[in-house]
Amino acid sequence: MPGGGPPAARHPVAEQLPLVLATAACTALAIRLLDRVRQGGGLVRGVLALLCEHVRPGAQAAAPVVELASPGELEAAFAQRGCGLALAEGATPASEGQLLEAVRLILRYSVRANSPYFFNQLYGRCELASLVGDWVSSAVNGNVHTYEVAPVFTLMEKHALARVARAIGPAFGASHDGLFVPGGSLGNVYGMLLARHRAAPGILLEGASSEPPLVALVSDEAHYSYLKTARLLGIGSAHLVSVETDAAGAMLPEALERSIVEAVRAGKKPFFVGATAGTTVLGAFDPLPALAAVCAERGLWLHVDGAWGGGALFSQAHRHLLDGCDLADSFSMSAHKMLGAALQCAVFLCRHPGALRAANATSAAYLFQPDKLHADLDVGDKTIQCGRKADMVKLWMLFKSLGDAGCAARIERCFALSDYAASRMRSSGGAFVLAFEPSCTNLCFWYVPEAMRPLPPKERLDKDHPIHQVAPAIKAAMQRGGHAMIGFQAVRGLPNFFRWVFPSCVGVEECHIDEILRWMSVFGEQHCLR
Repeated sequence: MPGGGPPAARHPVAEQLPLVLATAACTALAIRLLDRVRQGGGLVRGVLALLCEHVRPGAQAAAPVVELASPGELEAAFAQRGCGLALAEGATPASEGQLLEAVRLILRYSVRANSPYFFNQLYGRCELASLVGDWVSSAVNGNVHTYEVAPVFTLMEKHALARVARAIGPAFGASHDGLFVPGGSLGNVYGMLLARHRAAPGILLEGASSEPPLVALVSDEAHYSYLKTARLLGIGSAHLVSVETDAAGAMLPEALERSIVEAVRAGKKPFFVGATAGTTVLGAFDPLPALAAVCAERGLWLHVDGAWGGGALFSQAHRHLLDGCDLADSFSMSAHKMLGAALQCAVFLCRHPGALRAANATSAAYLFQPDKLHADLDVGDKTIQCGRKADMVKLWMLFKSLGDAGCAARIERCFALSDYAASRMRSSGGAFVLAFEPSCTNLCFWYVPEAMRPLPPKERLDKDHPIHQVAPAIKAAMQRGGHAMIGFQAVRGLPNFFRWVFPSCVGVEECHIDEILRWMSVFGEQHCLR
C-alpha cells in the first residue's frame, strides 16, 4: 500500500480462502483448497520451467520448426498421456501430472514461430521482454476498460500510444486518439467505422438505409480485412472499390481519382480511402502524400494500414517508406510483426481526439459512472469491445527494454537480411529468380530446378508452366522434415512463387538463410526427379 511498509511474508490467498469459503458454508472445500495452496503449485512451477526452456535463446534453432503430426496422431498422443483433447461430459479432473504432460505435448507439436527457420507469415520471433509483458498481464488478469480495475495498464496504454503517435509525425504527436486492438484487421475496422461516422453520423440512429450508398476505396493489393469490414459495417462488398496498382503493387493516385469520379456519377457517396504501408504479398507502400492530396480535395477519410510496414517508422534509415503517413486521418500497426512484440499487439491511432468516443460510446451506467474516481481516464466506452486484454504491456516492455536505438537496429536487421537473401538469389545463376523487385522485406521468387532453366520471362509464365508445382512441393518437403516454413502463393496470373518475409529477426543469421536456400535446392531437384 502507498505510504506503508512491505507486508509480512504471508500467502494472502491462503489467509483469505478459509474465511470466504466458510462464510459460504463450504468449510470442507475451504480446507482442501487451503491445503493445495500451502503445498505449493507444482503445476505452475513445472510449466514455468518448461516455458523458460522453450524460449531459451538458441533452443529454437536446435529443434525442428514443426514436428508435423496428423490430427489422428495428435489425438492419440494426448490420449496416451492421460489427458485427451476431447472434453467429455462428466469428466473427472485431470491430475497436475497429466496437465503438465499436456503442456509438454503442446510445446512439442506446436509450430516454433521463434525458430530462425520460420518465415511463413508476417510474424515470427518475439522479443523476450515483450513475452514477459504478456505473462505479467495474464497473471494480473486485468481488463482494460476502466481506470479503477486497470490503473497501471491504462497509463501504459496512454504512453505507448503517444510514443507511436510521435513516430507517425507531428500531426499525430500533437493530438490523437487511439486504442490497442486485437490485430491489424480490427485497426482497419476502426478506421472505416470512424470514417463512416464522420460521413454519415445519422447511421447510429437510423441505420444505413437513411443514406445514399457509401463507397470505400482500397487498392487491389489491399488486405482482405477491408472486404470483411465493408460487410460488417453494412457498406456491402459491392461498394468496396478495388483501385488499380502499379507494377510494384502500389495504388495509383490517378486511378483513385477516376474511381471516385465514377462513384459520384453513379449517385454514390465515397467516404473512405484505405491505403497500405507494406502490402501483404508484394510489400508495396502506397504513395501517401499523393493519396492524401486526393482525399483532402474530395473530403474523404484516409486510413493507412501499416500492419506490416508500419514498423519502419522506428528506423530513420527506412522511415521514408511511410512519408506522408501523418497526413492521414487514422493509422494502424501490428507491433507483433516487424517490431517483434508478442502476439497479439496492434495499435490504432486517429488524429481527431474524441472520434472514437463519438462513434462508439453508449455510456453503460453500471461501468462508466462519471462521478467515480478518475472516471476521465476510463477508455472502455471508446471501444467496440467490453473486455479487453492488456496488450499494451507487451509493447511498453519492448520499448523500455530496447530503447530507440535498439528498435531501429531490430528493423534495420530485418531489411539487411532480406537484402542478403536477395543478393544470394541474384547471384545463383538462375536457380533463384525474383518474381518482383523486393519491397519492404518481402522477397517473391521462384526456385527453378535445373531442368527448367532458364526460366522464361514472367510475362510468358502462367499456371500451366511446370514451375507452378515446384514451390508447393518444396514447402511440403521442408515442412514434413521440420527444416523451415515459408509461404507461397500465385497472384496476377503468375504461377506459384515463394513469399519470404523477414519479420522480427532476433536470432536469425546469414547462415540460416544459406541453409534454407540449400534445402530449397535439394527438394526442388528431388521434385523434378519424381
